[in-house]
Amino acid sequence: IEPERIKSAIKAGIVDLGENRVQELLEKYDVIDDECRWHLIGHLQTNKVKYIIDKVSLIHSVDSIELAREIQKRAEKINRVMDVLVQVNVAEEKSKFGIRKNETKEFIKELAQLGNIKVKGLMTIAPLADNPESVRYVFRELNKLLIDIKQENIDNIDMTFLSMGMSNDFEVAIEEGSNIVRIGTAIFGKRNR
Repeated sequence: IEPERIKSAIKAGIVDLGENRVQELLEKYDVIDDECRWHLIGHLQTNKVKYIIDKVSLIHSVDSIELAREIQKRAEKINRVMDVLVQVNVAEEKSKFGIRKNETKEFIKELAQLGNIKVKGLMTIAPLADNPESVRYVFRELNKLLIDIKQENIDNIDMTFLSMGMSNDFEVAIEEGSNIVRIGTAIFGKRNR
């Protein structure tokens, strides 16, 4: 997406921008100097954390203790607490990243021990479906999981955000409790590459 189109969206009032790929985020970050908050919404490899730790306000895709420890290490170096979401693979699709639903609570308890990471909620990607109703269960299950974890009152854990729903299914996700949707395709159109 060309920076001019993104700047138009910012002028129209969009202040939260998500990027799937670290390289693309870095390319846009310096060009788009408007007031906005960057989110890394795609899979993050441990060796790329150093490039974005000082640039993003929220990482949506924490799905391993190795990644969490790298974020902790890099955030500690710059004296920052990094807000993150835990990515849960509710549908257990082999092609998707994320931890299993039944492992989420224990994983979050591990993350709670890391002082430079603040878990702010959960994220999931539903299976691609022609009819969004067929994936409603994914969103419903993640919302239930968020409520369960919230009731545990784990120190350093703040279950505020439920990032679920993309351009093809965000209405159903919102009905099931989503308060962050990832709708770049609906706003900007399909990617060229």
